[in-house]
Parts: sequence; structure tokens; C-alpha cells
Amino acid sequence: MDWNSRRLTAIIENALLEDRATRDATSYSCIDPQQRASATILAKQDCVLAGIGCVARILDVYAALDGAVVSHYGITSHPSIFDGVRLHKGDSIAVIQHNARVLLSCERVILNFLQRMSGVATMTRRFVDAVAGTNAKILDTRKTVPGWRILDKYAVRCGGGTNHRLDLSDGVLIKNNHVALTGSVVEALERTHRNRRGTQPIEVEVHNLEQLDQALQHGAEAILLDNLPPDTVRAAVEHVRKLKRSVPLECAGGIRLENVRAYAETGVNFISVGALTHSAPAADMSLRIVPAQ
Repeated sequence: MDWNSRRLTAIIENALLEDRATRDATSYSCIDPQQRASATILAKQDCVLAGIGCVARILDVYAALDGAVVSHYGITSHPSIFDGVRLHKGDSIAVIQHNARVLLSCERVILNFLQRMSGVATMTRRFVDAVAGTNAKILDTRKTVPGWRILDKYAVRCGGGTNHRLDLSDGVLIKNNHVALTGSVVEALERTHRNRRGTQPIEVEVHNLEQLDQALQHGAEAILLDNLPPDTVRAAVEHVRKLKRSVPLECAGGIRLENVRAYAETGVNFISVGALTHSAPAADMSLRIVPAQ
């Protein structure tokens, strides 16, 4: 089991423990312990699917937490249903055959994972579609639900987006607070070149064309154009081209569906959008449970 797999198991375990899923007072009071049931997960809106693989893992982790022998289960879905696919309202995502108590106890956790992740994937796909035909790639940020980052980032990929840094060790990005503490873009870059570990590219955040020139002159290997209007971003892109520099340019700050196309058409390489993970509404889904036939 790799590190991400262990982290996923821990996330699921915490979710089940939070809900006290193995102490479901209602289900244990009124449902026969031997009853079998069939649960159908349905899309209640058009959306992009993400997280279908979590369903089996949730059931497995529940079994490990329960401490009792849990009856076998089966999950079936149409071959056209997979993470990243566009769902339509009314589509059946999967059918689970399992012990009725287990299905009832895991219902909310299963839906929380699927709805959250599919919401992120759906929001991402809207941004990706909005810049189609340009060279710009949509990036995510670290503005994720605490503890859920690997899931949020995975959901972004399901929506067609590209992951930026996973964590603080995953790349060098000199931001405005680093510049404020070191005194200038120049000083921050010079210190970073002296002290960086490994060969990760050094990216620096700039807020005007003067800082852009400073970054280019002092060894920036990627540049983040922060909170600049599209016209200024276009000027920055043209300036870097005239200098014949192959420095990747990213823009961020105030990016919305309404203006992302304008930013993409400036020729910038990357557009990072915090809203993908901090503002995506959950996709509407349901889990309908009936007695097994």
C-alpha cells in the first residue's frame, strides 16, 4: 500500500468514526442483522463523476472498524461509468448489494465523498471547457478542505484540471509574504538560489511589470502574475516573448468563470483557480436502498 493509499484509508476511517457508523442506533434498532439490501447511487443533476473508487474502500474500512464478520458485498456499474465521465440527471452510478445495516450506516459517508469530489470535478470541468482552444491549463491551489487534499486534487484531475503543488515541500514558490519578509523580489530570489534544496524550479509571485523584470533578471524559473487584469497579463506575456525567455507564466487572483477566457487568451501558460476546491458546490446525488431481491 503506497503513502496516498494509506492516507485515503485514514481519511475514510476518520469519516466513519466521526459519524459513529458502527454505532448506528437507528439501523441497529429496527433492521434485522441478516437482512440483505440493494442500494442504487443516482445522479440528481448533470455533473462530472469523481470518487467512485472510494465506495468499496469505505465498505472495507467499515468492516475493519466493525470488528464483526460482515457479509460479502458486490458493486456493479455500467462500463461507461468511471471517474471523469459526464453524468446526466437520473443516471445510475452504481448498485451495491450488501448487508442492509452496513448500507444504512455508510450511506452518508459514501454520499459525502462522492458529492464533494464530483462537485470539485464539475467545477473544474467548467473552467477547463471555458478555456478550450487556448494553450492555458487550469491549475488548482492548496485551498483545500483540511485533511482532504489528496481527494480534492484527485477530483480536479477528474475534471480535466492540472495539479499545482500538493504541499509546501512540493516546489518553491516565493509569494508576497516571503518578499515582504526578505525586503524585495531580488533579495528573496538571491537567498533562494543560495539555499534551495534539490532542483525544483523557483517560481516567484509578482504584482507589476517592474517586479516581473526583477524576477527575470535574477533567476526566476517560473513567474506567477498575481491579481493583475487581463491587459497587464497580456503585456507581461508579450514582454517575456520579446526577451525570448522560456519562463512559464501563471496568473492567479480574481479568476472567475466570467473572465477566465479573457485570461487564457493573453497567452499565459497556466491559470490557477482557488475556487475549484474552496467554492465548489457539492453535486446532488442520492442513495436509494431497497430490500434485496
